[in-house]
Amino acid sequence: MERSPVAVVIVTYQSEQVIGGCLDSLPDDVRVIVVDNASTDGTVAAATRPGVEVLRNPVNGGFAAGVNLGIKAAEGHDVLVLNADIRLHPGAVQALRAAGKPITVPRVVDESGALSHSLRRKPGVAGAFAEALLGGGRAGRAGLGETVTAPIAYQGAHAADWATGCAWLITRETVEEHGLLDERFFLYSEETDYMLRAGGVWFEPRATVTHIGGEVSTNARLWSMLASNKVRLHRERRGRFAGFLMWLAVVANEGLRARSPKHRAALKALFGMRRWPEEVASEGPSYLCFSAQDWWYHNRAHSDFQLLRRVAKHRKVLLVNSIGLRMPSPGRSTQFLRRILRKAKSVAMLVRRPIPGTPNFYVMTPAPLPFYGKPWLRKLNSVLVRTQVRAVCFFLRMGTPVVVATIPTAWDVVKPMRTRGLVFNRSDRHSAFPEADQGTIAGLENQLLSNSDTVLYVSRALQDEESALTGDRAHFLDHGVDVDHFTRRTELPADIASIPGPRIGFFGSLDDYLVDFDLIEKVAQEFPDASVVLIGDATCSMERYAKYPNVHWLDFRSYEDIPGYGSGFDVALMPWLDNDWIKHANPIKMKEYLALGLAVVSTDFPEVGRYGDVIRIASGEADFIDQVRLTLKDGGLKTPAERRAAVLTASWDSRARELMQLSEGQ
Repeated sequence: MERSPVAVVIVTYQSEQVIGGCLDSLPDDVRVIVVDNASTDGTVAAATRPGVEVLRNPVNGGFAAGVNLGIKAAEGHDVLVLNADIRLHPGAVQALRAAGKPITVPRVVDESGALSHSLRRKPGVAGAFAEALLGGGRAGRAGLGETVTAPIAYQGAHAADWATGCAWLITRETVEEHGLLDERFFLYSEETDYMLRAGGVWFEPRATVTHIGGEVSTNARLWSMLASNKVRLHRERRGRFAGFLMWLAVVANEGLRARSPKHRAALKALFGMRRWPEEVASEGPSYLCFSAQDWWYHNRAHSDFQLLRRVAKHRKVLLVNSIGLRMPSPGRSTQFLRRILRKAKSVAMLVRRPIPGTPNFYVMTPAPLPFYGKPWLRKLNSVLVRTQVRAVCFFLRMGTPVVVATIPTAWDVVKPMRTRGLVFNRSDRHSAFPEADQGTIAGLENQLLSNSDTVLYVSRALQDEESALTGDRAHFLDHGVDVDHFTRRTELPADIASIPGPRIGFFGSLDDYLVDFDLIEKVAQEFPDASVVLIGDATCSMERYAKYPNVHWLDFRSYEDIPGYGSGFDVALMPWLDNDWIKHANPIKMKEYLALGLAVVSTDFPEVGRYGDVIRIASGEADFIDQVRLTLKDGGLKTPAERRAAVLTASWDSRARELMQLSEGQ
């Protein structure tokens, strides 16, 4: 197979003094992408030259986040990841590519030309204790520590466990197989994690680079992060107990050298370390989001909520709860009185900050008049909603915001507003919603598609269909998942624990325009010895299942509790209707199921095909039943750990940074 062209990805942060030399050392026949992590010095100016693509991150999301952004921009290319203080020697790129290995690393020398010991053994607790007692150099020479110091190891090409991440070539096939770097590490250990996931590296001594380096050895903050991330890496790979043992080893290492300020700082960080490093807030425009959901009564797993609450780590955010697609009415809407009452309660909440510890995240519900069939009623409603939103923005001192519209009825409201940029978050085709005035909603969708500065899609099928209208303003922004929240629990909630297994389950909104309730009933009939567990708010009557003693509808459960319930499933279902809505959908629960390591059976729709190696996809009702039966027997495709690994890098923080990068421009 013909090899991909190569793209050099360089992540910079306050790199004004070194980036020029790195760029000067690159050959002319490679694509060059510089990802700047919100530098405040002259880095961007120094990197801006002909033939260099500069991607400006609005926040410093860390090294892994920068590399991932570069990898995405270099689609179709092999990727040579470089630190900004690397200098390539002539022929280095050709030698790395000629090796033909998944990940290839070069010989590294310092500014004097002396060899740098860049190769590493797999990290382990015994090695970490050896380094603590003997020092890294002595432990390495004895073959006990991580650092490979034997001169012979740097004389010929060979496989190694991993290597320092200052320069490494990743083939496109490896990216497709193993995904992106884990951004939770922020800085350090992300390359270790990736290289070990990919099965190691290939050392190619014919390729040589000079690494200026040295900052981590003198910077107490960086040294502290290096030490803490060693522990985090081992915890993720080996479990909590092994992580604790590694913590003891690293504490011993830093404690024995506590006379040095950097080791004292690392010791302090280890005793106060959080689960993951925290991102630092930065300056930028506020965000005004018109959501398609309501914070006060919808499932908070929805993408609007997940994205904007993370944007609020860096920016002031006002989330405007859904202003609706239609007025609920008897005979046409299910549970119409309940819907009106809950919206009234939502309006009564006024403006609140609902997340402790996230003071920049505000939620409001304007009082709408959701009549969209007549132009004068639409006009009246838009003036009413806009007046309320403008008043809140004024009191919150939001200035000129980036406006994110997820619901098409927001167009009438935002059309006359001054914005820093208008983003249409095209999460669904709302004109396909059965209860909506579909002609009117389609017209509003087209207005947003035509007039937005950026259109974000979660469905590639929908993006392709509308490409003639959106052009280069369209971007695919996949859903994320909170992988730490959706971690398998060993102790189940009492109500699901009392339900006999095996359990065939579904969690999420039980909407009659999404879920194939006939298919669920068929599952209940075909598996009388299994329990069918349904968790979620239902928009239709569930009385049809009363005659099945093996069906257990537990109604709505909070987002905080859902992972515990999902952990009790032996098979997780995605039983969707075959309609236009599902064709353009990308259910968040798909990634949540996988993050829990669950065995999943799904009906077929475009986005599920991307996970066909870990999800069983049925072609019809009979096949769906067969796939459930097979999964009950063999436990599903791949292992729970492999299913979880498929979504490990799909964090909501990463998606939020992409949203900000696209919204705030280059």
